[in-house]
Amino acid sequence: MRRAFVGVDVGTSSARAGVFDETGTMLSTARHPIAVWHDAGDIVEQSSSDIWAACVASVRAAMGEAALPPDAVMGIGFDATCSLVVLDRATEPLTVSISGDNKRNVIVWMDHRATAEARLVNDTGDDVLRYVGGSISPEMEIPKILWLKRHLPASYAAAGHFFDLADYLSFRATGSTARSVCTVTCKWNFLAHEHRWSDSYFQRIGLGDFVSDGYAKIGTEIVAPGTALGRGLTGSAALELGLREGTAVAASLIDAHAGGVGTIGGRIAGEERVDVCDRLAYIMGTSACIMATTTKPCYVPGVWGPYYSGMVPELWLNEGGQSAAGAAIDHLIRSHPAGAEAKALADAADVGILEFLEKRIVSRAGGIGAAARLARDIHVLPEFLGNRSPYADPDARAVIAGLDLDAGIDSMERLFVAGLCGLAYGLADVVDAFRSNGVDSRMMVISGGAARSPLVRQIMADTTGLTVALPETQEPVLLGAAMLGAVAGGAYRSIAEAMARMSAIGGLSDATAPGIADFHRSKRSVYRLMRQLEREGRVAMRGDAIGR
Repeated sequence: MRRAFVGVDVGTSSARAGVFDETGTMLSTARHPIAVWHDAGDIVEQSSSDIWAACVASVRAAMGEAALPPDAVMGIGFDATCSLVVLDRATEPLTVSISGDNKRNVIVWMDHRATAEARLVNDTGDDVLRYVGGSISPEMEIPKILWLKRHLPASYAAAGHFFDLADYLSFRATGSTARSVCTVTCKWNFLAHEHRWSDSYFQRIGLGDFVSDGYAKIGTEIVAPGTALGRGLTGSAALELGLREGTAVAASLIDAHAGGVGTIGGRIAGEERVDVCDRLAYIMGTSACIMATTTKPCYVPGVWGPYYSGMVPELWLNEGGQSAAGAAIDHLIRSHPAGAEAKALADAADVGILEFLEKRIVSRAGGIGAAARLARDIHVLPEFLGNRSPYADPDARAVIAGLDLDAGIDSMERLFVAGLCGLAYGLADVVDAFRSNGVDSRMMVISGGAARSPLVRQIMADTTGLTVALPETQEPVLLGAAMLGAVAGGAYRSIAEAMARMSAIGGLSDATAPGIADFHRSKRSVYRLMRQLEREGRVAMRGDAIGR
């Protein structure tokens, strides 16, 4: 019987499942939407019960499409956004919402309600902060828990478990409360290189009760991603998912990190061995993450990490990124006056609006690299949700310069390309910070929805000077999760072995055309001026806010 592995990926708006064989070939995939509540004050919430139901629906649909019996599945792995899940002592959902609705028990990664709490943590200057680039982000879990303690003390007091979403999914599948070293190191300030929590840190920031109860609510058993948990799928979880009770379930990964595992070990034809430390992983979804692996810790100001075993076991990880990537481009397109007209034309051509725009742009520009020149006179600093790295500035906001009154689709195309350039310049800032601090790579393997765009890949290559590679698989994040299941199920001895056997590189970016690198250097100088203006503008208006 053909052996298979299931990967489950929970993003911001949907859960997806993919079924893969031992070579990494995808046999089927399915998606199910997730409910999201958006409220004033940067509040974004979800329901862990709704998320689990979406996982169940997507696994069942993918298994049905693959036409495999449950016994064929040897292992299952989960990845998810780094969102905070709160359960009571009976493991039932507990509200994180001022609405009081217990269904709303997940603070989503992009929820910035805890910005003030993040500042309080950063003001301590604790040594733990060296391992998050010097500054903790409101996207991480500890500021969110501090917010709950300060603003919803009843929920905080009644909580029995605080989970990263990826760990919640493995708990829901197995009953095991073991946490992945990936989640707690990258988002909870666990010191993986010393395999400990810092008592003094938690006492200093006002969470000393975690110390006194032995960290029972946030994790006493920390294991490597891919570790088989408990006795596998419980009877109830197996019944829901339509799989076999006892099927191996792996300790999980954060979604971007699953994308890294699913890509950077990919083989290139004729290549004898892969050095993952020579490759960056760039995962572009609603947000974007760029990750570098090193053999020794590298301290990069404003870039998260260094995290020991944060992605690839026994290697160090530095993680940069952008809080709004795909979300920024979507917002630019939706806000343009020609949005409805362009969408109608895209629908008539049976393609997505971004693919529709890209085809028009490339045909007009006469080439992929030259398409960037359409954005010569319009510039976008796309920091709609702040700067994640390397400036670690959650209060930063977007700036657009060069707009006119043109309301046609041609104007939308220029804005679209300018947005892609802005994202590429933010990426280049992180790559430059890497290089200045001992992290130097030649290749970047890109995944996520936008990775399939030749225009995106070429602009990234022309801006950073890196060779940009496309994975062979169309679903690298799902593949990374399935690799976890393959390790937990015993098909491979390690994640490194699974990476080498299950992934491959599908294509490389073109060489940068003459003059295009100079064009991007000039345009990037405007990007820097816009950043300076935005920052100085906030300083200038700060006195008015205090006066009111």
